[in-house]
Amino acid sequence: MTDITAVDAWEVLDSRGNPTVRVRVDAGDATGQFTVPAGASTGAHEAVERRDGGDRYGGRGVREACAAVRDDLAPVVVGWSVTDQVGVDEALVDCDGTENLSTLGANAVLGVSGAVAHAAADATDRPLYDVLAPDSGPGAMPMPMINVLSGGLHAAADLPIQDFLAVPVGADTYPEALETVWEVRRAAGARIGSGEHPPPVADEGGFIPPVADADAAFELLVDAIRDAGYDPGREVAIAVDVAATHFYDADRDRYDLAGETLDRAAMIDRVVEWVDAYPVRSVEDPLAEDDWTGWERLADRIGDRVQLLGDDLLATNAGRLDRAVDAGAANAALIKPNQAGTITRTRRVVDAAQAADWAPVVSARSGETCDATIADLAVGLDAGQIKIGSLARSERLAKYNRLLGIDRAYDGDFAGCDALAPW
Repeated sequence: MTDITAVDAWEVLDSRGNPTVRVRVDAGDATGQFTVPAGASTGAHEAVERRDGGDRYGGRGVREACAAVRDDLAPVVVGWSVTDQVGVDEALVDCDGTENLSTLGANAVLGVSGAVAHAAADATDRPLYDVLAPDSGPGAMPMPMINVLSGGLHAAADLPIQDFLAVPVGADTYPEALETVWEVRRAAGARIGSGEHPPPVADEGGFIPPVADADAAFELLVDAIRDAGYDPGREVAIAVDVAATHFYDADRDRYDLAGETLDRAAMIDRVVEWVDAYPVRSVEDPLAEDDWTGWERLADRIGDRVQLLGDDLLATNAGRLDRAVDAGAANAALIKPNQAGTITRTRRVVDAAQAADWAPVVSARSGETCDATIADLAVGLDAGQIKIGSLARSERLAKYNRLLGIDRAYDGDFAGCDALAPW
């Protein structure tokens, strides 16, 4: 056994230029490093990251979270076996003392948890995806759902819907999947751009379309799929991240969608209309994070034919997932490690989703770094799907490229379109 000998943390900048936490864990000659991402469309039920406040970096500094790693968490884990991920993670949570990790900060706790996993891989001379896998071993290469058009909180645009993504359902391998969507993205850029000037991109690398209407964005993406030479729906399907919480007015119990005011029934009807009219295969967060009644009603209408994916609804939280499974409110769970706060909590939510015959989708955040841990996580836990962002910006490409490296070194299958719910 190799015990943890040192833990350090310092402040670095993420893909939006905001501070975030980077942690290094040493275990003898082995070392591991992990950088914590941050979200823009942050749900109310996520584990709570710690920010400094004040004037520095507009209040978004993380020096206090880094100090919590060094002063509070390091003494807890030094001397612990670096391969005991569960034990280390439980000790970290106990040290914080809250369910949502608000005392020390989820960014501090996850930073240590992720760095321990990397150090364990180094100490055992195994790839990270193998270290993260259960005893049965790693799973398949995941099907990517790739951002092409962006609005909402990810873009300075009039389009309220957050992301329109391409899903290469006709691809037989992971490299083919990337190539397919690259062609679709290029075709979309040609439709939006002007001559030699490419269109602007949002936080996750998706193009910002010059439209405010969701139907216009759907039509643009369908046209781009055709322009690229693919059959919409059969070879390339569409996924949409509505992120409805961010245009929901809780005081009026209404959705304000691009100048329209919709009640719950009308919002449900609108989502069903999109699914009927376009080759939509996955719908994420079509209703607000606590609109349980609406989610259940929508699931009754479309849950048997498309993937109904909960992000803000579930927040990678085991308790909320259990409630959603019992209610039949969705059939897929977005998995974000920084919503859960530790690697172990993340793994348990994936396990619970799979046990319920729900599809897990490992996801990046809008504020990312070149840390590629989620690529290994998706393969190690056999999640079957991954949502990283667009085929642009180094923090996105680091993860896509890590998966290309895994695909070259590992003889696992490609999950393909069968990974999407409903199974």
